[in-house]
Amino acid sequence: MMQQRAVGQQGLRVGAIGLGCMGMTHGYGGGEEAESIATIHRAIDRGVTMLDTAEIYGPHTNEALVGRAIRDRRHEVVLATKFGFRVENGGARQGLDGTPGNAKRAAEGSLQRLQTDVIDLYYLHRKDPTVPIEDTVGAMADLVAEGKVRYLGLSEVNGETLRRAHAVHPITALQSEYSVWERELESSIMPAARALGIGIVPFSPLGRGFLAGAIDGASGLPSADFRHQIPRLDSEHAPKNARIVAALKEIGDRNHVTSAQVALAWVLAQGSDVVPIPGTTRRKHLDQNLDAAELRLTDQDLAALAGLADLVSGARYTAQAAAIVER
Repeated sequence: MMQQRAVGQQGLRVGAIGLGCMGMTHGYGGGEEAESIATIHRAIDRGVTMLDTAEIYGPHTNEALVGRAIRDRRHEVVLATKFGFRVENGGARQGLDGTPGNAKRAAEGSLQRLQTDVIDLYYLHRKDPTVPIEDTVGAMADLVAEGKVRYLGLSEVNGETLRRAHAVHPITALQSEYSVWERELESSIMPAARALGIGIVPFSPLGRGFLAGAIDGASGLPSADFRHQIPRLDSEHAPKNARIVAALKEIGDRNHVTSAQVALAWVLAQGSDVVPIPGTTRRKHLDQNLDAAELRLTDQDLAALAGLADLVSGARYTAQAAAIVER
């Protein structure tokens, strides 16, 4: 069974690797439902306890799928979901909304779709700059007091916001992108989180499939795939970033493992307070990812991997997408 790790200091413990469920219905064109549900079940069987979803994934369809998948296994999982966007009745995303009313409205919908009476870990997906973080977290804290939420998290915020939020109610987890090619958290945000005892939950630890060698860029992907909006994956930058994938493969070949396993093992090695949530829609890829929990890289390998960030070409997001990421 997979080793567990503590997330934050409020008592939450989960398997060392979680499962990001977004791609099962959202962003990448979606998966086949039966295989996605089978993947969730396999993950639970192998000791994964944290399942990550969000209201905006779909919207709504991802939470509904996760709810169907865990209906008979609710006691085995930690359900993490997120709010923070305004979602119109037709399902269209209408910008950020961190108001107290939206925090509570979204929670009620998530509870219904997830077929549960409590959300284990409730994140603010993105900070709304028009709403003081104290107001947003205050409403989230009300949900804890009402027994509808157990633990609170924030996603893609800076250290100052973490400190202000934590003063209102203990924050258990910070979810942000973090990987061998995305290291921006390290300068000030991770130190702030660690000073407050907040766990780190990296999303996209495999660079949206690129670091795993699953894609060689966005050019061959369906037009609806959101990875077309990632500058590092475009026709200018992806060929340059292939050097990073080649380095991962070299280390993987030397250790008789995959590039994805090397990338995940590096993230896991960054601290016992780090719980990555790689996403996949297939059991085969899930099994490979989870095997990374047993991989111990040498100091030489870790040093080589730490230097890969210097090779990155291209921005993480477009200017529009970057505008809602707080740094």
